[in-house]
Amino acid sequence: MMYGANCKINLGLNVVRKREDGYHELETVMLPVVRLMDIVEVDVEKGIKYRSIGNDVDCPVEDNLCVRAARLMEERYKIYGAGITLEKCVPFGAGLGGGSSDATAVIRGINDIYNLRLDKAELSALASELGSDTPFFVYNRPMLCTGRGEIMTPIDINLVGLWLMIAKPSVGVSTAEAYRGVTPAVPATPLAELLKRPIEEWQGSVKNDFEPHIFAVHPEIKAIKDKLLDAGALYASMSGSGSAVFGLFREQPAIEFADDIFVHIEQITQEYEE
Repeated sequence: MMYGANCKINLGLNVVRKREDGYHELETVMLPVVRLMDIVEVDVEKGIKYRSIGNDVDCPVEDNLCVRAARLMEERYKIYGAGITLEKCVPFGAGLGGGSSDATAVIRGINDIYNLRLDKAELSALASELGSDTPFFVYNRPMLCTGRGEIMTPIDINLVGLWLMIAKPSVGVSTAEAYRGVTPAVPATPLAELLKRPIEEWQGSVKNDFEPHIFAVHPEIKAIKDKLLDAGALYASMSGSGSAVFGLFREQPAIEFADDIFVHIEQITQEYEE
């Protein structure tokens, strides 16, 4: 069975505090990007078999989230096995949640091929064992995410008709690098309140706390954000821990980037799963 594993962007990202368990409390809104996706094929197979095609996946196979998802399902439900083929299209190290989305597709696939009949709450609980943003892709609709990112509340964000442009330089940013330089702080105004304002008022108030130190280390990422704003973006921001940057436009943008920069453009719709 084949599954589309779309990615996400973050509308604002506040790192609120560091917890005693070493994790950080976050406040962010995740929005599905419905047309930028990996393709994950899951079939019955003896043992766990994995292969990938397309873009490089820069991690050892046993650390790959698809493999970890399959191992989790194997241990929990004593399945016969799973064959996984990942066609990687979402860039790696981009802050777009591609790996988390792939892992969720594997969990969904094993649920389907073995007729486990797990509901979304059960699938979400499994996904949460693999990462903070992984459960988001079970529901795949705009969510206000708090806690480590795993506490999700549906939120209405109406961006229908706007154009989304995502650009990612060749450099990647690891989650560890992103958190190393961040200074947690409780925002003066909750993110959900800021996002109720007209989109023209978001820039400068809806912030990503990872940007200042990531931009200092990787000025080429900041240059992309500046280019999107100069081209008329209503709002531009780094997504998650980076290195991808996105802009929201009233009209379809026509911006030239160097050949080594990944670019994706789509018009936002309400094509969210229920």
